[in-house]
Amino acid sequence: MKPKAIFKITLDVIMTLALLFLMGYQFWGDAPHEWVGSGMFVLFLIHHLLNGGWHKNLLRGKYTPMRVLMLCIDVLVFIAMILEMYSGIVMSRYVFSFVKIKGGMMLARRLHILGAYWGFALLSLHLGLHWNMLMGMAKKRLGLVKPSKGRAIVLFLAGLTVAVYGLAVFLRRDLPSYMLLQNEFVFMDFAEPKLLFYLDYLAMMGLFVFIAHYLARAFCTCIPPLVRR
Repeated sequence: MKPKAIFKITLDVIMTLALLFLMGYQFWGDAPHEWVGSGMFVLFLIHHLLNGGWHKNLLRGKYTPMRVLMLCIDVLVFIAMILEMYSGIVMSRYVFSFVKIKGGMMLARRLHILGAYWGFALLSLHLGLHWNMLMGMAKKRLGLVKPSKGRAIVLFLAGLTVAVYGLAVFLRRDLPSYMLLQNEFVFMDFAEPKLLFYLDYLAMMGLFVFIAHYLARAFCTCIPPLVRR
């Protein structure tokens, strides 16, 4: 694997870990949340710089259903990140405390909630749209180059199990109300075990990865059916 590809994958892994860290704000407090959030935005910009070819080719080629889906997700991710950074700067007490912005705190808080929860879902969907490529690289590294119906079924059932649990957690933790701003006060259990919290958020991430992965399979005819995997 080329050094640039390794760097890009490492960058994406760090961004994923940062995203999970940020969702557990109640465990770490304001200052770490602000620093990690700012760092993630920088990594997000680097990610786009490393994928400059994607920007250059936006107006080239045919737009298949799969390409339209990926573009819509990417644009929405970009919007969510901008909302997060703007609202984070307005509310900042540490990293951007030197930026004097008067008023707009209520709007910033609402935008931060929207950016946080939609950003989590959208970034997970983005990951899911590239899951087939990641699985392909993992299989190659492990020497699993031959198709296996049994392995495909086991992976599907494992993914489905995670997705079902993720859906249950998504509803139990009331994320839809935050994403629709029906509830502007996020409930945080400061006494909750960190392990349980992050397992739940990994499961919710798995839910969106599962959805996006199988949407991609439906849209992209170049991906073989499950039984031929």
